[in-house]
Amino acid sequence: MNCTSAKRLAAMVLALSCLYLINLNEAQAKIKLPAIIGDHMVLQQGQKNPLWGWAEPGEKVTVTVDGQSHSATADDKGKWRVTLEPLKVGGPYEITIKGSDTITLKDVLSGEVWICSGQSNMAWTVSNANDGDLEIMTANYPKIRLISVPQVGTQEAQDDFNGKWEACSPATVPGFSAVGYFFGRQLYQTLNVPIGLIDNAWGGSSAEAWVNRKRLEDEPAFKEMLEKWKKTEETYNHEQAVAAYKKRLDQWKAAVKKAKAAGKAAPRSPRAPRNPLTGNHRPANIYNGVLHPTIGYGIKGVIWYQGESNAGRAYQYRKLFPFMIQNWRDEWKQGDFPFYWVQLADFRAEKPEPAESDWAELREAQTMTMKLPNTGEAVILNLGEAADIHPKNKQDVAKRLARWALANDYGVKVVYHSPQYKSMEVKGNKAILTFDHVGGGLDTFDVTTPIGFTIAGEDKKFVKANAKIVGKDKIEVWSDAVSEPASVRYAWADNPVCNVQNKEGLPLTPFRTDDWPGVTINVE
Repeated sequence: MNCTSAKRLAAMVLALSCLYLINLNEAQAKIKLPAIIGDHMVLQQGQKNPLWGWAEPGEKVTVTVDGQSHSATADDKGKWRVTLEPLKVGGPYEITIKGSDTITLKDVLSGEVWICSGQSNMAWTVSNANDGDLEIMTANYPKIRLISVPQVGTQEAQDDFNGKWEACSPATVPGFSAVGYFFGRQLYQTLNVPIGLIDNAWGGSSAEAWVNRKRLEDEPAFKEMLEKWKKTEETYNHEQAVAAYKKRLDQWKAAVKKAKAAGKAAPRSPRAPRNPLTGNHRPANIYNGVLHPTIGYGIKGVIWYQGESNAGRAYQYRKLFPFMIQNWRDEWKQGDFPFYWVQLADFRAEKPEPAESDWAELREAQTMTMKLPNTGEAVILNLGEAADIHPKNKQDVAKRLARWALANDYGVKVVYHSPQYKSMEVKGNKAILTFDHVGGGLDTFDVTTPIGFTIAGEDKKFVKANAKIVGKDKIEVWSDAVSEPASVRYAWADNPVCNVQNKEGLPLTPFRTDDWPGVTINVE
């Protein structure tokens, strides 16, 4: 190699080395943001909003927007965090985040941010709701912004997820939560401010999967539940379960051939195993994998549709559901933000005679949770479908949730609370019931006679009861078969036949006047 070639080679090596070092430094120093913070996001108006991300440990990061500037130094793990002063509603704003490099977030709006959470009835998409095709055609709301969190079940707290904010359009809305979108659309049409919706629902999920594991472990009421899970965690082997499934599958295939040869019906195929360790029932799995990456993002409140998976443990839900809400509020550090949920709809076969019901007990547990401040319940007993656990009328479900938010959080004068049992007075063989939150007064749907009431004496044997509205907030209930009433129940069934509402069309909340032990009292 001559001198000139050697010099060229040395220069090339030096250039490549410098380029490598530059790229390495850029990779090390590059600022990173979580998915929840990005272009097109909505920041909650009227309050301070935290923004956070990652950089080199010790690196100074400065965030500027609309004349304000905030700086922070990345900690030893590279995490930094600043808090923005409230932004005037509207936008769009540009947010500049500068360290050793610069990120500019564009098309950021200031408005109202709500989390849309729960299980499959919240996850149910716009495309599968009533008139989904028509709803998609008209979903041109660029000031409504949508983001969805993928389903990740883990015991390790996640700091980020794969997702991004998008403007609502016919292209982005089909796979989004129907209840969430219809709720957000109602707010937007009423308030005329930008709306941000975070969809993190996971079908089939149990409430305990949404709670911090440490919090559950510190509460004696959940000891038995956690002990059962610990046994599963110690003994379950998914590889063995899959191997056993493959063996059953081979046996099934052989049985199918044999059945065909004999002209007989083929047996059912075996079901592939689901890994409970990464699923949606294991305590804290969804909290860690889905909720945790969003905790702290500025929100107005939460709408929630869940309970079906916990119906068999309704008495436990009395403790678990408010415990979950409080856990979220404590970790968000944003006070008692609004939390509104959907009560379970009517479902399963109608029964001709009064009977016990785990779904009725779960509804009762949901109603009891309204003892927590700033909570509310959308009653949808008239919107369910007996043969489908996923009623498709999500529009009316969302409107009932929106009534709560509009009335309580935005000062809109609208009836929002379903009538609710207050007290009972017995006169002879008649029980006089008084109700709160009757709006324009108690009314009935379809027929003028109130239906859905049962009555019992101290023998606890319920029979169908006669009923009559005797005042704006009172109903008289009786049966010739019960001379001394001890308890009255209303809509106490999986799929009750009932028709009482207020004049605004909000159904009477299911109730019982007794506290006799139910079918789920000892189920943990």
